[in-house]
Amino acid sequence: MNRPLQVMKFGGTSVGSAERIRKAAEIVAAATPEREVVVVVSAMAGVTNSLVDAAHRSAGGDKGAAEKLGHSLAAKHKETLAALVDDAAKRDALQPQLDAIIEEVANRCRGVAWLRELTPRTLDSISGVGERLSARLMAATLESLGVRSEAVEATEVIVTDDAHGGALPLDVETRGRAQSSLVPRLRAGVVPVVTGYIAATKDGAPTTLGRGGSDLSATILGAALDAVDVIIWTDVDGVLTADPRLVPDATLLHEVSYNEAAELAFFGAKVLHPSTLHPVRRRGIPVWIRNSFSPDTRGTKIGPDGQPTLEGVKAVTAMREVTLLTVGGPSIIGVPEVAAWTFAATAEARARILLISQASSQDDICFVIHSADSKRTVEALRRTFLLGVRPIELDHINVNDKVAIVAVVGDNMRGTTGVAGRVFGRLGRESVNIIAIAQGSSENNISFIVDAHSLQRAVAAIHDEFHLEKGVPANAPEGASRIASAIAPPPVAHTAPALPVSAAPRGEKR
Repeated sequence: MNRPLQVMKFGGTSVGSAERIRKAAEIVAAATPEREVVVVVSAMAGVTNSLVDAAHRSAGGDKGAAEKLGHSLAAKHKETLAALVDDAAKRDALQPQLDAIIEEVANRCRGVAWLRELTPRTLDSISGVGERLSARLMAATLESLGVRSEAVEATEVIVTDDAHGGALPLDVETRGRAQSSLVPRLRAGVVPVVTGYIAATKDGAPTTLGRGGSDLSATILGAALDAVDVIIWTDVDGVLTADPRLVPDATLLHEVSYNEAAELAFFGAKVLHPSTLHPVRRRGIPVWIRNSFSPDTRGTKIGPDGQPTLEGVKAVTAMREVTLLTVGGPSIIGVPEVAAWTFAATAEARARILLISQASSQDDICFVIHSADSKRTVEALRRTFLLGVRPIELDHINVNDKVAIVAVVGDNMRGTTGVAGRVFGRLGRESVNIIAIAQGSSENNISFIVDAHSLQRAVAAIHDEFHLEKGVPANAPEGASRIASAIAPPPVAHTAPALPVSAAPRGEKR
């Protein structure tokens, strides 16, 4: 391959209709004269939710769920195909492929309904069907624009462990398969359209990378193919200084570092899947967040270094739907194994810990998890401590789901004195009560827990305190005064047609 390689990922709303798929295909087609392109697609908007819902309803014994799912998928994708491909012969060739995939997933739901059992492995095989359908529609659309293209199942390319529902990629195996599967296609002048979100184990069992995992699919392939960059095409202009629903004057960040973007994604900025940057940061491959509804907008570049700010703070983000668990009492003081037992129970429940804080007296350990994991985590803790599995009895396991996490992020916070004082001083003046505090060892994040009803007030106050609505000031440290026009975007920015900006404020969901 003589031209540089670029990976483009299109999310659910970017392929949510025939019109959007065509616009996405035009973006790809505009880039192909200058670059080799590998495309990664999500399912059409709403499809994954309908698949997961049908799977769970089937598990509850609803034998009609499979039929309803099959009819809705068939109608949606047949109508989309008709709008995208004018050539009747090509439509007739592709339609049986779509029908076969839909019948396959309907049969799986029928089996689940008969058994009334839905295993994680079966759910993975059902929930990833939307990408298999949208990849074929995208490839057919590119062909109609004169670009040779082929849909590729990621189960042939991305190899993972067997942690169904949130599998982790195996780098060496994936690199080998990506090189052997995709590079020959690219050399032959074919644009591969790879299914996002799904993958497979070494022995071929279907897995998924977790909800929103199409972003991760793109960066896995970017790293495996040594791409020059990865573009996440979404429905917002890029990474903002805050959620515009909480802070109306939030502004676009033209550059952020890997560290900053990872912190923002982990603590609720839905524009990125939390694990997206792991594969590319080791190789220094930049990731762009750009708006497929407005492809002339430059977006946000994520790389090794971001634009620094004089005041240290780059952005503030927030996470709802979290639960604060507190375990403890005087009986745990001086027992060194308590923390290990606590987090072993959390791991048993496969709950991701978002924040940890411990009282200096050691009589309380509190931590925050996603609310969806709360019930099974509490059950695991009760088995461990209240049912005598461990030789200690807790005084309490408290559950508080009326909280939210706020995270203040910026690489330049490290070594900038007074940031924490300004954060908590301003919150005190706004009468926002802090329940718990944690700061990462990297010092580029201060996170804390507030009552859910105080969330908007807390985020808006911090955004105002550090003047984030102004963006990077002209007198910032060296490199910080670069404006968007100094960022060299991928070539497609100047060729793809501009469209109205979507009303969706925070990044698309699968």
